[in-house]
Amino acid sequence: METYRLFTPSKVGAITLKNHIVMAPMTRCRAIDNKPNELMATYYQQRATAGLIITEGTSPSPNGLGYARIPGIFSEAQVLGWKMTTSAVHTVGGKIVVQLMHTGRISHILNMAAGTEIVAPSAIKATGEMWTDAKGLQDYPIPKAMTDKDIELTRAEYITAAKHAMKAGFDGVELHGANGYLLEEFLSPLSNVHTDKYGGSIENRCRFVLEVAGDVATAIGKEKVGIRLSPYGVAGDMRNYPEIDATYDYLSKELNKLDIAYIHLVDHAAMGAPIVPLEIKKLIRKNFKNTLIICGGYDKESAEADLQLGLCDLVGFGRPFINNPDLVSRLEHNQELSQNLKTELFYTADHHGYTDYPNFKVPVVLQIL
Repeated sequence: METYRLFTPSKVGAITLKNHIVMAPMTRCRAIDNKPNELMATYYQQRATAGLIITEGTSPSPNGLGYARIPGIFSEAQVLGWKMTTSAVHTVGGKIVVQLMHTGRISHILNMAAGTEIVAPSAIKATGEMWTDAKGLQDYPIPKAMTDKDIELTRAEYITAAKHAMKAGFDGVELHGANGYLLEEFLSPLSNVHTDKYGGSIENRCRFVLEVAGDVATAIGKEKVGIRLSPYGVAGDMRNYPEIDATYDYLSKELNKLDIAYIHLVDHAAMGAPIVPLEIKKLIRKNFKNTLIICGGYDKESAEADLQLGLCDLVGFGRPFINNPDLVSRLEHNQELSQNLKTELFYTADHHGYTDYPNFKVPVVLQIL
């Protein structure tokens, strides 16, 4: 029988994994009042056969709760709520890290509490609309340009959130530096027009991301920290710019110096986004010596092929985990994957299209006597 590396044990940083499969972070909007709950704990426990689960984007700050019903990890109530999930996952032998996602300008004040503000590197409005439970789709607003004080406060919020993650029982933390949210907004010269040490040159535009990564690594241990990146990604109005390759060349080298556990590279080409060139994947692979996760459009064979080629160390699967909670088993045993993906229920508030997808059922063969 052919042995697949995909299903053999692995390790990322300080975390020992039972296979090379990662459940990618996916926003699901079930955190009523921005608090993790029992329903979410059930959802993650159902999928804990993944070697590593990365949670949905979770805000380190009240200012980062841009979407309706996404969780935070800045309050004691949220820490207690997340403990239900980490306990549920660990009980069945799973490993789970929390993705810290500050939405930045991809936000709307109707999704946020009183006294908060939408902040971004610069006061540049993103093109597009945001869903609000109160008034439906609304245009993105013009964000407040972050001052030195705002930047200092936000760095402190990331540190507190990382410490809260450890208190909540997570195995680690992933920084969301992709999809047009706050960290990536600093990287792009189209969303960051700072003229101080946080803007202009590639080194300056990468500064905030590297400061946050360094802060979090110091707070909880570098072996428990990863970051998600999306070069050539266009989510969140992140248009391409001439210095993309040079930016991620520099950034990946500097992240390697920080010696964090992993880089998680997302390629949304399978969902219609521009292709992430193979050359940039190889460049990051060369520059970064620790674990590289690549996510986007994989099946069993293509995942195994990239592992065998050494292009990545772990492979992320996203949407297939939604309607196949037992995805790992189905892939390993060549069982049919469910195609019943209820996209209209991705971001609703209850268990429908969330925890009610069944595991694979072995067909019963009737014998005629």
